[in-house]
Amino acid sequence: MDSDRATLLALFDREMREYARPDGPGVRVERDGPVVRQVGAAHDWNGVVWSARELNAEGADAAVAAQVAYYTGLGHDEFEWKLYAHDRPADLGRRLRAAGFVAEPPETLLIAPVESLPTAVEPPEGISLRRVTDAADVELMAKAHERAFGSDCPGLRRQVAARLAQDPDGFVGVLAMAGDEPVSSARMELYPGTGFAGLWGGGTVAPWRGRGVYRALVAFRTRIAAERGYRYLQADATDRSAPILRRLGFLTVGTTTPYVYRVAP
Repeated sequence: MDSDRATLLALFDREMREYARPDGPGVRVERDGPVVRQVGAAHDWNGVVWSARELNAEGADAAVAAQVAYYTGLGHDEFEWKLYAHDRPADLGRRLRAAGFVAEPPETLLIAPVESLPTAVEPPEGISLRRVTDAADVELMAKAHERAFGSDCPGLRRQVAARLAQDPDGFVGVLAMAGDEPVSSARMELYPGTGFAGLWGGGTVAPWRGRGVYRALVAFRTRIAAERGYRYLQADATDRSAPILRRLGFLTVGTTTPYVYRVAP
């Protein structure tokens, strides 16, 4: 089992980080010395996705300073350094904090072969699932997200609308509906040229938690990933969703912590 985890982590590092592809329209991936970063407009996700294992204590501070200078030079008020527990040097998190980054809650990196996961979609009674296909669905998706997580998400609206308009084959949005009310929403990012698809979202409003909505959303997306020939599903999971994914067959292969740099107002 440990060898399976190590193999999956090495594959993820290579395909999804070191040789990352842009995760949507209008963004690009660049290599800058020891790091790989994604760059887009201010409302896109901007940040460092990979740093070389050879990055050492002597070079780390310079690499961090270079990224701060680069993104702020573009006029971006915020960007992220996505740090994984196995990244080097071992004290990179401390160095990021010293440079002004703020650590957000860590997440568990889970991966599973698609062929090992259930694809039978069995939502609880009273719930129906459907794809997000138009602007009205985008609003329902945002509404479900806001009710589940208790925060507004204008960025989600823009990103999902852009994906539907410009890259519908690289994105799957799903709604869980109780009648006319959205109670959960989720996304799947498809990464052509890799074996991976990524699961995102899945927050459920409180009255419907613990009733199988999240599991049904995972199965719904797994079935689509299988149909499109993807071999692995990956998720950065919170403490709430990680136990569900493990029960479905996902393996914990590491942890990741978003370090966010925000320009002082």
